Amino acid sequence: MNKTPPQCPMDSILRLLMGPWTTYIIWVLSDQGPKRFGALKRAVPGISTRMLTERLRMLQGAGVIWREQAETIPPAVTYGLTARGEELRNVLDTLGDVAQRWKAEGVFEDDVIPTV
Repeated sequence: MNKTPPQCPMDSILRLLMGPWTTYIIWVLSDQGPKRFGALKRAVPGISTRMLTERLRMLQGAGVIWREQAETIPPAVTYGLTARGEELRNVLDTLGDVAQRWKAEGVFEDDVIPTV
């Protein structure tokens, strides 16, 4: 008998989004439109080149962002949101509103939510 619970689609999308920097990258592309790699890196202060590359590949693999490479030297690589990525805009905006309200209510104080 299989003891593995069925995969919940909500759990899958939350796992995709909860990776480091993921929601911030989506927000930047949603707010500012398509960006070349260097401009995107500057728009996400503190992210390493390696982490940005990893997150972009993961989001591209999930169909959330598109990647376009111009055949120039050096190559000009631009990233933007796909229709699937655009679907997340309202969801993330709503989640952001809830987060701001909860923050104002003190929900995110160190003594309320334990760190893992």
